[in-house]
Amino acid sequence: MWYSHFSVTWLLLSVAVSGQFRRPSSKPSSNNGLQSVCLGNVLRLTLDKTLAVGSQLEIDAIDGTDIIPLSHTLAAQCGYSIESDPWGTTKVFASLLGCYVDNQADVVFTFGLRLRLYGDGLSEQVEHDVTETCSYSPWASREILCDRNYMEVSSLMVTPETPVKMVAGQQVHDSWENAIPDAAVAPNGIWKMTFHTPDPKVMLLADAQRAGYGAMMTQTRLVIRSPYNMAETYSVEVAGVPMEVFSVSTYYKIGSLIVDSAAACPTGGVVFTEKVITWHVPRRITPLISSAVKILETHMGIYGQRLDKTKMAARHYKLSVTESHVVIEIPVGSPDGYYKSHAPDYAYHITYTVEPMLELLWRAENTQADTRYKVLFPITTPLMPRPPHVIDNTVHEQRVFDILLGIFLHDVELMNITFTTRVLTVAECNARGFDVQEHHFANGSKTFSIRVPFSDELVLKRNPDPLTTVYFLPLVFGLLVLPDQTPFPHPAELEASREDVVLPTITGRCDQENFYFSVKYGSQQDNFQTMMLHAGSWRELDIELANLYSLTGNGTHFSITVPFTAPAAAFELVNFKSIRARVDLLLLEMPNMWQLDDLSLACYFPLTTTECYANGTVTALAVKVESVSNLNPEYLTLRDQSCKPAFSNDRFAFFSFKLNSCGTTRTFFDNVMLYENEIALPYNTGKQSRKGPFTPEYRHTISCYYLLNYTKTMAFRASPRSTNPVADPGVGHLVVQIRLSQDSSYALFYQSEDYPVEKYLRQPLYFEVELMQSTDPKIEVVLENCWATLHKDRTSLPSWDLIIDSCENPDDLYLTVFHPVVAYTRIQVPAHIKRFSIKMFTFTKDDAVLKEQLFVHCDAVLCDTTKPDGICSGQCPNALSYANSLRPTGSKRGMVPLSYFWPLMALISVLQTLKLVSALVLGLRAADASQYKTQISSGPVLLSDSNLF
Repeated sequence: MWYSHFSVTWLLLSVAVSGQFRRPSSKPSSNNGLQSVCLGNVLRLTLDKTLAVGSQLEIDAIDGTDIIPLSHTLAAQCGYSIESDPWGTTKVFASLLGCYVDNQADVVFTFGLRLRLYGDGLSEQVEHDVTETCSYSPWASREILCDRNYMEVSSLMVTPETPVKMVAGQQVHDSWENAIPDAAVAPNGIWKMTFHTPDPKVMLLADAQRAGYGAMMTQTRLVIRSPYNMAETYSVEVAGVPMEVFSVSTYYKIGSLIVDSAAACPTGGVVFTEKVITWHVPRRITPLISSAVKILETHMGIYGQRLDKTKMAARHYKLSVTESHVVIEIPVGSPDGYYKSHAPDYAYHITYTVEPMLELLWRAENTQADTRYKVLFPITTPLMPRPPHVIDNTVHEQRVFDILLGIFLHDVELMNITFTTRVLTVAECNARGFDVQEHHFANGSKTFSIRVPFSDELVLKRNPDPLTTVYFLPLVFGLLVLPDQTPFPHPAELEASREDVVLPTITGRCDQENFYFSVKYGSQQDNFQTMMLHAGSWRELDIELANLYSLTGNGTHFSITVPFTAPAAAFELVNFKSIRARVDLLLLEMPNMWQLDDLSLACYFPLTTTECYANGTVTALAVKVESVSNLNPEYLTLRDQSCKPAFSNDRFAFFSFKLNSCGTTRTFFDNVMLYENEIALPYNTGKQSRKGPFTPEYRHTISCYYLLNYTKTMAFRASPRSTNPVADPGVGHLVVQIRLSQDSSYALFYQSEDYPVEKYLRQPLYFEVELMQSTDPKIEVVLENCWATLHKDRTSLPSWDLIIDSCENPDDLYLTVFHPVVAYTRIQVPAHIKRFSIKMFTFTKDDAVLKEQLFVHCDAVLCDTTKPDGICSGQCPNALSYANSLRPTGSKRGMVPLSYFWPLMALISVLQTLKLVSALVLGLRAADASQYKTQISSGPVLLSDSNLF
């Protein structure tokens, strides 16, 4: 046998409708998912997707006790066709005049079909036997059927004058019976066939059947069937519409009976737009018509079933007849068709498929011969590009990329997403916290969304400037078209900018020996370089320096400790008992070399440069300061250039000599004898000569004071003392300073170069008064009176009392606040320090601003805590007693209308002669008194109008 199986394989799908695109409509079946309907001269059998999905389908014809598998070739030869959509709905069409149909007088037709469904791997088989009976009457003289895979023409053969008899199981005319040789006549009475291609080609019936043609006789009709694209068919163009034609002459008796049959089916004539499909069929199909004809009926249908005018109007279908064509118009997206996704060349496209039917009935003029012409014509639009759109719904303040991708049909699935460094499936994305979702809309369309936090490591980041971060997310969506498993990508690039960079910051403080710096990372963590001015040049804080300066840190900051004698400390100024040193730090962003922060911290450190001993020996320390950076201390000498340093390095020179040597001079003053010498750079240094503008100038005077006629007595007693000994008179140096702190922590203080300092109205000013260079716990600093003036003259008017008799001024609307002092690294004796704060104000008179600057003055008392009395008793006197206060004269402290302050540019400076503090050198004899008073001042502080609101 030359038959082969006729099978269709389906894949299991689980999809939804997409866009405005709908599944092909079908009615639910109550017969195990099967539904059959007779449609004129064809039978339509529908297998619901719930029955056929996921299975391989094979169809057999049941002919009595015979089971005949229907292959593709046999189906076209015998009048069977099949149509299926990608989602599992299958339609089987069968001609009433097809093979293996029980035909009763060309009126009643009974079909027997067996549907064999196989699961995966053909391991399980489910069979469904279908029996369906259709009636069809009356037949036209000629009926032409154009199906998907074949053309069929049937002609009426019986006339009233010609009786019919059965010969070899077929009906033939009496006049044929004796004329047909038994050996030449086929079982169905057909002898041979001549195909017109258009040149004649003769085949015996058996040869024609082996070639794939179908030919048979029914009780009243001759049926000829030809698949498309056969060697004996040909193409013509009729009214601009391409058509495939077969024409054949069938012989029933040698030289006596010839029947001409012809069929012509359209293979084109479709015009597409984005919204409408227009199908043209020639009104006069010339291969079938030899004379004028009249069209009696026109019908439109879908999948072989006629539609009435109401349904056509509801679906916006149009059927019209023009001079040359019968025209059918179908809107793209009609519910009777379906959309399908495609991805040619990895680009997303869609098609729309629908199967209209056209049925015509015409009659030739002056005859009763009519022709029914029926065409089942599947139409699929060309590929329509539908590039997906990426909608960026990102709200920058939420710091999350919010992306919407679409729109897609229901047969598209999102499989994975490719990021810059990895590919993640949808499940992996959700596990990572990206929130990938699929969204379905009421019209059936589908989109995908994904949310990706800015903070994820897969998001690229760059900084176009120090404060701005640009977040960049390149990704590729990996999509898949079902059921054909066609992959296609869609790239997207998202970008968002935010001024969200928290810059790193440097803070610092000092104690008596070290600088302490803390660098807070900010939002960029440690993505910067720390530069230190080290030995006169900028140097990165590398491992060597980190070890040198005891770097410690964690995930938020790091700290270093720099001794004031370290190479990183530059010496600015040397006093008799102290040295002013400075350390410079700089934070740079690489590679843009953006300066993120910097700090230049200068502090005073105790350092005795000259020691005068009673035996006439002097030691002196010369320090290389920043202003003479080219100085080499090795070449320094005393006045006698032969007196060179006992020790020197690149920063210090140490001298030790007798007062009666090295050019030392002596001068007498009353009861004091003064010895003086000088450290300087000699004119003839050999390697370092005094020539050119770069020769450093250096002078350091050494002075020693000795009392004349001074004796010490010692008393020895054999018996116990009845009283405690009293200290002999001695001479010492006590320094009291007042400083303005940058904030309430009293960790950082304004330096001379910071002045003038601007402060806003009502902004607190934090003052600290400290006794320097003393560790005696028996001495306490007490603030007797403090007041503010407009001028640095402490006696100038107007003035305002801040502290009266060591207490707050009760008339002050913004009371002075005292702050406690506790011991820590910098503070050894808390009693040596007093702290208080006031709020920035201005003097007004008659609602007019007198001046916008302040100077603060204090009378500080050094108390002997072993003999407390008076102001040293620690008790506030009567608050109404102002005998020692400086009263405001014709002025007041307070708020004024804001309009007064707009033109003000407040400047704050320090008494330059005091270098931030007013320091008084006191000669205090321990046995003279229980207290000693000194005067100190700070300022001016000026009001700024930059922050009035």
